[in-house]
Formats: sequence, C-alpha cells, structure tokens
Amino acid sequence: MTVVFATPLGDGVELAMLEPWHAEQFLEALERSREHLSATAPAARSVFTLDHARRYLQSWADAHASDTRHLFGIWLNGELVGCCQLLQFDAGTGTCELGAWIAPEAEGRGLVTTACRQVIDWAIRVRGLSRVQWTNNPTNRRSRRVAWRLGMTREGVLRSVAVLNSPSMDFVDAGTRWDGEVWSVIASEWPTKPPTGEIHDPV
Repeated sequence: MTVVFATPLGDGVELAMLEPWHAEQFLEALERSREHLSATAPAARSVFTLDHARRYLQSWADAHASDTRHLFGIWLNGELVGCCQLLQFDAGTGTCELGAWIAPEAEGRGLVTTACRQVIDWAIRVRGLSRVQWTNNPTNRRSRRVAWRLGMTREGVLRSVAVLNSPSMDFVDAGTRWDGEVWSVIASEWPTKPPTGEIHDPV
C-alpha cells in the first residue's frame, strides 16, 4: 500500500500521520504483535475489531485537529509496523511526551530511533516546543536505549507511577504498578550528538 504524504526515512521506511482510513492496517499490525505489545501499548489491550480501530484512530484525528495529541505511523516497505505518538502536546507551555511501539519482526533495525528523531525534529523545529519527554519502565531495555540513542538526558525515576490495567485480556502482570524512568531533550540541545560508549542498565 502506498503511504500518502509520507516522509521517507531511507531503506524502505516511511513516516506519515496515522489516520482513520488506516484502520485495517492498524488492526492487522496489532493482531500480528498483540502478545508482544500488550504490556507497553494501550491499543493492544483495547483495539480488537475494525470498528475499535476506526474509533481509536478517529480519537487521535480529533486530538490532532485540536493540537493536543499527534499519532504517526511507521511503514516498512509499505506495511505498517509501528507508531510514534506525541501525548500531552501543549504548544502554550512548549512541552509534550513522546512514545512509540514497533512490531517484533521490525525490531533491531533502528526504526523507532529514526522515526522518533524525525518526530522530535518536527516538534522542536517546526512547532517550536521547548521540551520533549520520554518515560519508560526501567526494566524495558529497548525503550530506555531509544531514549539514550536520541541523546536524551536521564532525569530520574518516578516510583510506582503507573499501573498496567487490562480489562479486555488476561495478562499475568495486570494491576502491577510500574516505576517510570524519565528522559528529556530540550530545544537548546537539539539536534543532539550521537552518544558514545555504552548505556548502563539499572541494577
């Protein structure tokens, strides 16, 4: 499927706004990866039908129109394999939260880092935001390495800040409280220099 108005990121990768008419592709991407994404992607715990997918994407389209949230799809060779999202987008205060997920078959290619770098660039250079934040479970090594590769600064850990609720599926970790490791990049630091050395995982 040709992605309309997409930004090419090289090697068959494209980034574009994810819209309601992508509902079928979105649902297919979730179905392929639901078990893998269940702990980190809310959509994997709430979107189970095509109607769910349309309504989910419509809610993001409405938020995009009100400039409060923005959702971008990551396509690899024409197939939707992941998303980048800007949450709590506040042009007035100049802040937002960045998140992303990727299908397991597309891991290990640097797609999330490449896509997130493009999204951060849009948020800071085009929209004029001052701060982009990233929060991950400290035990999620892939997620924290994305923040590190983006040149973000680790600010600390918010203890017991989130809970995994799964009313639609039976997850072993449902109801477990998670810590949140907070990273950020600010406009005066962007674009960041590639990090050197190795990231140190938490003990």
